[in-house]
Amino acid sequence: MAKTRQPNPKFQRIRATILKIPRGHVSSYGAVARAAGIPRGARVVVRTLSQTQGIPWHRVVAAGGRIAIPGEGGLDQRFRLEMEGVKFSGKKVRMAEFEYKFPKKRAAKKKKKTVDRRRPHLR
Repeated sequence: MAKTRQPNPKFQRIRATILKIPRGHVSSYGAVARAAGIPRGARVVVRTLSQTQGIPWHRVVAAGGRIAIPGEGGLDQRFRLEMEGVKFSGKKVRMAEFEYKFPKKRAAKKKKKTVDRRRPHLR
């Protein structure tokens, strides 16, 4: 019997994060990785995009708004972004206007330990 492979949890988090980018906005590979809880994981985002279908891959660009896909793939990405209303300055997306900022996750508050500062009773 063939085993069914379980999807990698990192890939699942990255996919879910990319799906949060709204139409007409972009994010960078690094920002997607940080929002998915994988700091310094931009390459994992690239790998996920190359292995996954059915997600808005064109909304993820390189740092500074650069399209990193060479050739026709890069032209296709730019065309798709322009169809969504994203504007470019030269070869880069105007990140100041169109970058999607993921909401920051709030860290859970740590419970303070109460320390009894009274003097111990001597018997």
